[in-house]
Amino acid sequence: MARHKSAVRQHRRSLRRKSVNTQNKSILRSRMRKLREVIKDKDAEAANQLLPGVFSAIDKSVKKGAIKKNTGSRYKSRLNRQVAALKTALPK
Repeated sequence: MARHKSAVRQHRRSLRRKSVNTQNKSILRSRMRKLREVIKDKDAEAANQLLPGVFSAIDKSVKKGAIKKNTGSRYKSRLNRQVAALKTALPK
């Protein structure tokens, strides 16, 4: 355990940051899970409605440091590609 005052303060700060990061990651994972379920059900309309919210959650998590920038870009790219594949797979 930390002994110096500054180390104790830094430990408290790290616990607060961990809590914030956990909340952000939880929200992000929930939204991504919902979108993936919609993609799995092949519902292009619902996927298009959920996509901006998921992108927003990814951007917020990157901005707050919960996930890295490249990780966020990778998530967005893969999800966008999957939603675009749903549009092209629709029967005409």
